[in-house]
Amino acid sequence: MSTAIIKILIVLTSHSQLGNTGEKTGFWVEEFAAPYYALVDAGYDVTIASPLGGQPPIDPKSAAPESQTEATKRFYADKALQEKLAHSQKLSDVKESDYAAIFYPGGHGPLWDLTNDKHSIALIEAFYASGKPVAAVCHAPAVLLHAHTPSGELIISGKKVTGFSNEEEAAVKLTNVVPFLLEDELKQSGGVYSKGANWGSYILQDGQLITGQNPASSEAAAKALMSLLESKK
Repeated sequence: MSTAIIKILIVLTSHSQLGNTGEKTGFWVEEFAAPYYALVDAGYDVTIASPLGGQPPIDPKSAAPESQTEATKRFYADKALQEKLAHSQKLSDVKESDYAAIFYPGGHGPLWDLTNDKHSIALIEAFYASGKPVAAVCHAPAVLLHAHTPSGELIISGKKVTGFSNEEEAAVKLTNVVPFLLEDELKQSGGVYSKGANWGSYILQDGQLITGQNPASSEAAAKALMSLLESKK
């Protein structure tokens, strides 16, 4: 059976200010590019959305030479994808019913906007209630913190989850800049948090929920998402 008509929604941050540092943030290129190419190369149709629509901000640090991977190099050479990204759909205009799954790349931006975005929360709740996969990597599991099941419980309550660890936040020297520490919040919201080695690929799947710890986990999270979709056929 062809997967060409199966549509996946990727949601990116619209937030560009790194707290009160005067520096820029946004989404992390690897966490978008690696899953995007994994999905489209497998025949999935990917739509990009963000709270404000248009060009989502790219974290400038993710464009640094030491942050490049095969997927990011492909992204920077891919004018068609850059054009598509520049015209991301407005989150309030997308509907859960049009997609088979939803995927959130990280970067620090989501901590400020998507965590509390009412349209994002409503979409996650709709996907979850419909039994569709919900995936988030690195800082993006923050988008799950205020999303509830149809019965009113937090989606992550009692679920195995991961996300950017306190140790990794300390390593990038942003512990006192971010609005909250993701590891702490996932635990306080009832998530059964665990992590792998710093900067290593580590993902967890609990039912239809898929979470990845850091940038290196993003492609594995996309592959887990595809495996889950394949198992539903």
